[in-house]
Amino acid sequence: MQLVEAVIGRFEGAPVAERRRWSDEFKAKAVAAALEPGVNVSAQARRLGISPAQLFVWRKAFLKKQDAGVAAVTGTSFVEIVVGEVTIRVGADVSEAALCRILRAVRST
Repeated sequence: MQLVEAVIGRFEGAPVAERRRWSDEFKAKAVAAALEPGVNVSAQARRLGISPAQLFVWRKAFLKKQDAGVAAVTGTSFVEIVVGEVTIRVGADVSEAALCRILRAVRST
């Protein structure tokens, strides 16, 4: 029995383009637009020419970073909201608009 080694360079039909790199500015604008009231995130991603999954990942990372920043604040009062299995903690000084965007984002995931 003869052993045959095969090397696969790339699968047939796989894209040959390199990975695209998005600037932090583009990501921030895309996430801000995705957090606007009534926005369909998948449709917004397609309008921007990116994968809806990519925009969901960026949005989730943004919200996680915001949540971590709020949790790091000590000695201040905060409000804790539980939505299903998700706990949201925001500072007492959070604006109503920001809180609405956060709640919409949690409900859409």
